[in-house]
Amino acid sequence: MKKLKRQFPDRDLDRIIEMAWEDRTPFEAIAYQFELQEADVKILMKKELKPGSYILWRKRVENCQTKHKRKRSDATKRFKCSEQRVISNNKKSKQKQ
Repeated sequence: MKKLKRQFPDRDLDRIIEMAWEDRTPFEAIAYQFELQEADVKILMKKELKPGSYILWRKRVENCQTKHKRKRSDATKRFKCSEQRVISNNKKSKQKQ
């Protein structure tokens, strides 16, 4: 099994896995934000997921039109879903204790 050239903090690792798991997030978005190519993401996912989860993820990714930018329609130009809220617009405030 190939190894990744760099290590990621837990927060970044969680975000990469989340982005890889999302159907609407293309591999190009992960490459743009974390400098990981598709092959590197697959290595990372194989290392971090349970074997059964990895197999299911790979099957889904292979058939997913939105996961690869070259397979997407020209109408899709954004990395994120148009319904996704921006973090700074979160209305829930911290309660003082």
